[in-house]
Amino acid sequence: MNTPVYTTLKPIILASGSPRRKQFLSELGITFTVETHPGEEPLPTHDENPADFACRCALTKTMTVCAASEHFSSACFIGADTIVVLGNEIMGKPADDAHALDMLSRLSGNTHKVITATAIIYPDGATDTYAVETAVTMKKYSETALKAYIRSGEPADKAGAYAIQGVGSFLVEQICGSWSNVVGLPVAELLEKLETAGFVTPSTS
Repeated sequence: MNTPVYTTLKPIILASGSPRRKQFLSELGITFTVETHPGEEPLPTHDENPADFACRCALTKTMTVCAASEHFSSACFIGADTIVVLGNEIMGKPADDAHALDMLSRLSGNTHKVITATAIIYPDGATDTYAVETAVTMKKYSETALKAYIRSGEPADKAGAYAIQGVGSFLVEQICGSWSNVVGLPVAELLEKLETAGFVTPSTS
């Protein structure tokens, strides 16, 4: 990229190793450091609202990174968690190919929600956690087509067993809402918050 769209004013740490989240920030010209911390994925509690669950996951992951970082008092930490929801069922990552086929067969021909929760922890310890929802409608595909997609290997580590930014784009007939949210980061909402808090500003040259 030749000219950055945004200028970074204060230190930002991305508490995620996601290549797509890194790409979104980098393409905007935002300067940041990646810090991650291993930990178990939280599980939803009984009757927990999907958006609330996503927010809890995002905040837990971000707080874990923040607590382990030497920059906890000087940087803004950003973490996110993306889930796929069919009805009220939260779909995680498939355990195997058969599980992936079951997920994709139920999503095929139906509309589901993709919810990405973003957690921001500011240098003073204040937190801001919010969820953005996008409706995704999949075209009806045959089992043969779905199995062919599974053999590509892409669904193996994806929530809902597909990636809209990859080969799985052929599955999606329509989206209503933010595309970047489906990929894993609601960029417009995040930029508004970072700009309001004085961490980034539009570049003037």
